[in-house]
Amino acid sequence: LNTMSRRCELTGVGPMVGHNVSHSNIKTKRRFLPALSPATLQSDALGQSFKLRVSNAALRTLDFKGGLDAFLVKARDEQLSPRALKIKRQLKAKLAEAKAAA
Repeated sequence: LNTMSRRCELTGVGPMVGHNVSHSNIKTKRRFLPALSPATLQSDALGQSFKLRVSNAALRTLDFKGGLDAFLVKARDEQLSPRALKIKRQLKAKLAEAKAAA
């Protein structure tokens, strides 16, 4: 079960720690896991779809920013997973190619 990373591939969100607080105010350690779901995301510029494990919050962010391409161009590299970084590099190359042709 723990072999897969519990990290969002786009936003870098991972588990957080906190306390379970009982009625008698006893605190015990607990983990807050991100709500991850496998998603197939479409890249318009690359004309390809990618399977990524992203948080539900990230899916909402993608809708808001206008798709995977728009999100990746603005995303910071430290947050992205190696797979997402690879997609970002392909995307940047494609956009630069399109700019040169225009």
